[in-house]
Amino acid sequence: MQIGIIGSGSWATAIAKILTDNEHHINWWIRNDKTIPYIQQRKHNPHYLSNAYFNTQLLNMSASIQTVIEDSDVIVVAIPSAYVADAFHHLPKTVLKNKYIISAIKGILPLHKYLFHEYLQAHFQFPLQQYFTLLGPCHAEEVAAEKLSYLTFSGIDKNVTQQLAAYFKTPYINTETNTDVIGVQYAAVLKNIYALGAGIAHGLEYGDNFLSVYIANCALEMNRFLKAITNKESDKTDDNDYAASVYLGDLLVTCYSLFSRNRTFGNMIGKGYSVKAAQLELNMVAEGYNASKCMVFITEQYQTSLPIVQTIYEILWEHLPADEGFQKIETLLV
Repeated sequence: MQIGIIGSGSWATAIAKILTDNEHHINWWIRNDKTIPYIQQRKHNPHYLSNAYFNTQLLNMSASIQTVIEDSDVIVVAIPSAYVADAFHHLPKTVLKNKYIISAIKGILPLHKYLFHEYLQAHFQFPLQQYFTLLGPCHAEEVAAEKLSYLTFSGIDKNVTQQLAAYFKTPYINTETNTDVIGVQYAAVLKNIYALGAGIAHGLEYGDNFLSVYIANCALEMNRFLKAITNKESDKTDDNDYAASVYLGDLLVTCYSLFSRNRTFGNMIGKGYSVKAAQLELNMVAEGYNASKCMVFITEQYQTSLPIVQTIYEILWEHLPADEGFQKIETLLV
């Protein structure tokens, strides 16, 4: 199958490396058309993961998202959630017909407060049966360095999910599969919010003892929410293993790793930066910022409670001083 990649940031570049290391030809949408001749000549992305080099004979790059989608059977979408609607809104309603979509998005579309599959269903009548996710504890920087990493592919159709996962298996990438398409997406959203909180705690000079208790409680809060969502979205009771890498593993690495932009963003907030100043200094998207506002809305829709998320939202959006917010969180932890 012809594979297309939508996005040219660090995670999209890492995915391009994985696929081309497996000798797969890819169609690659790169928004800035000036980047295309640079990659053709220098064999690496000048803006992200510049240590990842490509066999450019395997790259068919284009600044037209519609062209990349039309030329591909499988489309991997790896752009920040805040930019998805701008990238897709002008496309013909039929452009995704008979395509497979693999979402590598770890966020909620902030304008619509949709997960990506909900946006596709609403705007393209795209069926969930042709939608898959690529998630897990996998920082792009470590993929570029070929550090062993684990990715989980989720989809309703087990056979197609396994087939798609096989394209990504390399000596440095192990792949797993499950069928929890909705749950893994919410887990990816929540772990970014919790990691932002972990960064705030670090900036406030809480120690490792507190941080371990904080993360354990985040895992408990996330698990309660995922079980509630699963039971409301389907007739079967929840039987997912929330200690698996795509849930707990991704939460841990995002909270602890120095590669985590959400942790870095939160650390600046804890040290006294304003949200705007932290955004300017980070110069990359911290998905947890918009996600905190979206998740407060979603919990109201589902009539559930996420008190840690609620407090982080209040720090980021309602000007609650970070130290006061974490004094509230202290009382929640067990």
